[in-house]
Formats: sequence, structure tokens, C-alpha cells
Amino acid sequence: MFNDKKVIVIMPAYNAAQTLRRTYDEVMAQEIVDQVIVVDDASLDETTAIARSLPKTLVHTHPENQGYGANQKTCYRLALEAGGDIIIMVHPDYQYTPKLIPAMVSMIGNGLYHCVLGSRILGGYALRGGMPLWKYVANRFLTLAENIMTGAKLSEYHTGFRAFSRELLEKLPLEKNSDDFVFDNQMLAQVLWLGHKIAEVSCPTLYFAEASSIDFKRSVKYGIGCLITAIKYRLAKMNLIRSRLFPH
Repeated sequence: MFNDKKVIVIMPAYNAAQTLRRTYDEVMAQEIVDQVIVVDDASLDETTAIARSLPKTLVHTHPENQGYGANQKTCYRLALEAGGDIIIMVHPDYQYTPKLIPAMVSMIGNGLYHCVLGSRILGGYALRGGMPLWKYVANRFLTLAENIMTGAKLSEYHTGFRAFSRELLEKLPLEKNSDDFVFDNQMLAQVLWLGHKIAEVSCPTLYFAEASSIDFKRSVKYGIGCLITAIKYRLAKMNLIRSRLFPH
């Protein structure tokens, strides 16, 4: 609990058996997390079995692989149903350090922000943590384009370490978003659409063999999806189009 607010960590998981327990242990070491929710998107390894062995953990398994975005939709729905007031997404691949959870929770729990991101770019951690150069360049290009289109000044839109207030999550039309990776980007665009400021904290990250990643082909598809989302956002702001992602 933090300021009488229930803190829930969600973990959208896929083939995370090698790193799930390590991530969980560090999450619970922060001592303010009330519950963990793991949604296994039909993994081919022992992800579900390991998750069920973890205390204070609700486990949900998709019978078939539905995609990263669909996994998050289930995560956020279950977290709200469980009474979460502050909900933090942490990837179970141990790429992002859970040690930042108290800082992110305090920014929301004290009423300063409704959305906080753990940024790999602030502090120069991305390349030092092992992010491939081509991904770093793509990240910077997409972020610049998206900032221009949305009018925001974020250091990146592509981190998987995020915290939200219940109040904000209940407003977001998440079910209208993609079931694929571009869900992440659409969600942040919707936060900005609603007029909320997004806070960022500098987040050390690690890239290693067990850390999840998408290949070049899917990265290109994701990048195109991000640009389309940003363009739709700008056109909707100018009242030139109507988009289900950005309802008036």
C-alpha cells in the first residue's frame, strides 16, 4: 500500500520462465507491492507453472497466443477488477529494474501524475545497457516524429516500464487498441489525448539473451504503426478525421 492505495504490478508474460522468478523477487523486495498479476500469453515453457508458485500472485493463462497488446488488455482489466489504485507494468524478462517502483508509485500516489514511464533514454542508459544501435536510432527518430505530432516532449514512447493511476486507466479506451506491439504506443497517445502530462524517470536497462525482443521485420511493422498513430492523433486534433482511438 501507498497512502492507502493498493499497488498492483502486472507482468505480461510470454516464454519468461528463465527470468520470471528473478523479476518477481525484486518486485516484492520493494515492500509496497500488494499483488502481482501474471498473464501468460500461451507460453511454450514453464511460465504458468512458475507464476503459480509465487505468493501474492494472480495467474491468468490465455489458451491461445493473442499478442502483446491483447495480453496487456487482460492485465489491466484484471488489475482494475482486483481493486488496484496504482498499477505498474513490469516486463518479466528482467530488462527493467523493479527498484524504481517506489519512485514511480510515489509520483502517482502523491497526486503529481497519473502516468509515469521508466525511460531508457534519460541518463544515456540505452546504449550502455546493450540496446542495439539500429534500435536506438529508430527509437530516437520515432520519438522525434511523435513529439512533433503530439506536442509532447517525451524522451521515448517505447519503454515497457509504466505506471498508471486507476483514474486514468478507467478513462482509456484500451479495447479499441491493437492486439500487437503498437498497443504500447497507442496507449500513450491516448493518455496525451486526454490532456494528461506524462512523467519520466531515468531507468537502467539490461539487454541479454533471455530478455524479450522483437525481430527486425516486426520492428519495422511497429515503427510504421507508431507513425500512423501519431499522424491520426494530429489529424484528429485538427478535426480532420475521426478515430476510434481518439474519441471526441
